[in-house]
Amino acid sequence: MPASERLGSHLKQAEQALNATKTAVLKPAGLTVAQYAALLHLAEHPGISAAALARLCGVTPPTMNTVLKNLQDRDLITRSPHEWHRNVLETRLTDEGRAVLAGADTAAVRVERALAAEFTEAERDALTGLLARCVRVLEEQRPGSA
Repeated sequence: MPASERLGSHLKQAEQALNATKTAVLKPAGLTVAQYAALLHLAEHPGISAAALARLCGVTPPTMNTVLKNLQDRDLITRSPHEWHRNVLETRLTDEGRAVLAGADTAAVRVERALAAEFTEAERDALTGLLARCVRVLEEQRPGSA
């Protein structure tokens, strides 16, 4: 099957284009896409563990630990032991982290809005439904998923 007929190739190209554009617009804030995603999810889920944050961001736990270390070194987050589970660190945004996220989010939202504007509401609904079906089928095809 030629690459041009493989849906995976088209999905990968779209993902790479989105990632490259977000990388460029987040650069002035000094954030990577992974760091931005972590800050965004931390804003919505204060105190979340690194493992849970890794799952939300779609990265491995070791990668998330590196992301969090870099954010902590910049004083954008704090990490403290959980009240009951001392081996679990709760992660929260600092005031500086919220400020950096606000600026970065403005740039990222512009990208998302430009992308969304290319489609009618019906097309966006269809696209998100089709992508959800892609995820479902691919998860079903993954060995050991049954």
